[in-house]
Amino acid sequence: MTNTLDPTPRRGFIAGLRNNFIAGLIVIAPIGLTLWLIWTVVGWVDSFVWPFVPDAYQPEELLNRVLGYSSPADPGWVEVNVRGIGVIIFLVFTMLVGWVGKGLLGRSFLRWGEGLVGRMPVVRSIYNGVKQIAETVFAQTETSFDKACLFEYPRKGVWAIGFISTTTKGELVQKTGGEPMTSVFVPTTPNPTSGFLLFFPTKDLIELEMSVEDAAKLVISAGLVYPGEKDADLPAGVGELAGKIINQPKQP
Repeated sequence: MTNTLDPTPRRGFIAGLRNNFIAGLIVIAPIGLTLWLIWTVVGWVDSFVWPFVPDAYQPEELLNRVLGYSSPADPGWVEVNVRGIGVIIFLVFTMLVGWVGKGLLGRSFLRWGEGLVGRMPVVRSIYNGVKQIAETVFAQTETSFDKACLFEYPRKGVWAIGFISTTTKGELVQKTGGEPMTSVFVPTTPNPTSGFLLFFPTKDLIELEMSVEDAAKLVISAGLVYPGEKDADLPAGVGELAGKIINQPKQP
């Protein structure tokens, strides 16, 4: 006897549920992970800061003091776990240290402390490494590329787009014969935040009329978007990545 029931609707229903679950997961996962990461980092900062705060000024102590309770043994004692206040205390303390450090007294104390650390073999290496990382990550200089250029790379007859960084100076010019040279950042596709730093003879560079933003969009889109085309036709994320490459720090 032939089965006249068509299993297609059932399979279609299950496939629809699966697709809805995956779509929901795509929406929920980034939000959930972001909130979890923020919650975890805030808790970590709080756990680091609160041991340095006297017990009399802990949120739980202050609240119960206002309510008239003197010790945790009281029946009405309220337990408080407030996340985020430690982060605020840390931010205020860090800004205060930065304000003092920029002053004459703070700079003198900092030089004295660095001189003391400089005489400690192991500590000196750790301190200098951490200091260089911090200065690189938290540098406040807001420099960006000014012009895009065209040059032959990686061989004659093949052209690439780069972003002019600075005029090459010092030993690099002296060791290459003294000819004027330019530092050029050569971005990779489709992620222009990574790339190569190359030093070209200035005469070998062709400056482009297009803006740095248009050149970045051309690189990110792998040649699919040329200057003058509407941003509405850009692939997702091109505008954001173009902003990153434009505001990327210049090489010194």
